[in-house]
Amino acid sequence: MAFVEPVTLSDRGVRLVPLDLPHEAGLRAAAADGALWTLRVTSVPEPEQTRAYIEAALEMRAAGNRFAFAVTDQASGEVLGSTSYHDILPAVKRVEIGYTWYAQRVQRSHVNTTCKLLLLAHAFETLGCHVVGWRTDNFNFASQRAIERLGAKKDGVIRGHAPRRDGTIRDTVMYSMRSGEWPEARAQLLYLLERRAAPQE
Repeated sequence: MAFVEPVTLSDRGVRLVPLDLPHEAGLRAAAADGALWTLRVTSVPEPEQTRAYIEAALEMRAAGNRFAFAVTDQASGEVLGSTSYHDILPAVKRVEIGYTWYAQRVQRSHVNTTCKLLLLAHAFETLGCHVVGWRTDNFNFASQRAIERLGAKKDGVIRGHAPRRDGTIRDTVMYSMRSGEWPEARAQLLYLLERRAAPQE
């Protein structure tokens, strides 16, 4: 039995569903909102690579080391982006959250915070994970700030770690959260979501 079994997670109008080939057109449209594949610090597929991107995610799911989700609008089913559990290590009950990107129109909205709440709750409360990790490009400062807002701790930097799409080699910033830190992080995420939902003066 796989450590991460197929599951649909939803809250606040956002639904995470297992990524599959029927999501190709929606994923392509989401990536086109902002031409996200042109950003050098992300893993967003170019339009003609969208099917291969999904197929690679499905192969990794079959191998047990990644489980990708399509992020969708709960009401319309529209694809808003994608996110994954990856580097899944059942022996130590650890997963990482990554391969995350969203259409430009929902960036800086409640969508990312909601997704992180759903993924972290499932990891700690259902899968029984001891640790959840993140990794990001050393030049992706927005991602680093977002991860730190979750309450994750910076573990360090792996230098010369992975190629970028432009051929340069990136340093990777590693973060993690332990299960004992989850209750406080959960309270903070809920607080951020409540504040975002509150009417502005």
